[in-house]
Amino acid sequence: MFPDFAWAANQAGDPDVYEVENAAIDPEGVLDAALPGVAPWAGRDVVDLGCGSGFWLPGYARTARSVIGVEPDPSLLDRARARDPRARVLPGSAEHIPLPDDSVDVVHARFAYFFPPGCDPGLAEVLRVLRPGGTLVAIDNDQRWGEFARLLAVSPWAAAQGRADVTDAWWAERGARRRTVRSAWEFATRADLEAVLRLEFPPPVADGWLREHPDRTGLTYGYVLFSVSA
Repeated sequence: MFPDFAWAANQAGDPDVYEVENAAIDPEGVLDAALPGVAPWAGRDVVDLGCGSGFWLPGYARTARSVIGVEPDPSLLDRARARDPRARVLPGSAEHIPLPDDSVDVVHARFAYFFPPGCDPGLAEVLRVLRPGGTLVAIDNDQRWGEFARLLAVSPWAAAQGRADVTDAWWAERGARRRTVRSAWEFATRADLEAVLRLEFPPPVADGWLREHPDRTGLTYGYVLFSVSA
């Protein structure tokens, strides 16, 4: 087990429901359209750091030269490896990336590890494996906009995300560029929305929102993209 590994209660706790969550993310493709503008990966070597069950690997593999998923949770590795034959999945973590120096062009970390402060060892490791001119993109929740952000603000689990001002300052001190993307979650059924909210939030928080919005099958959701160049 990697010393910087932190068990994810949502994805690792119920990977099937988390799969439903991933499928509901960004129905209009706003985030998908923004990411290549921050760090294009077509024809390049890409790492999905903290790839979890590998849900996003096929999207990278469609145009990348090579795709490597790195995941510290052994319970998720088999799922990730079965996701797409074009992607290679390795055990590793943000602070222990099993790749040589200067070996990849883009590293994506989606809701993984980079919840400042205290992330400098992982950033140093990412910069080690990036080639000169390569880019790290950390995809985080926007804690200032959207219904998900308001739910997060009243959840006792919000502390795991850290404060938005602290996060912004940490990235700014390291020369990161910051971009916000406003999007949504939209589920096929009300039951799917209920299952995901109860996965992500304690019952009083999830059930309170669901009672107030009895006819909804989605909610507004914002992202922040932090990017750092090697």
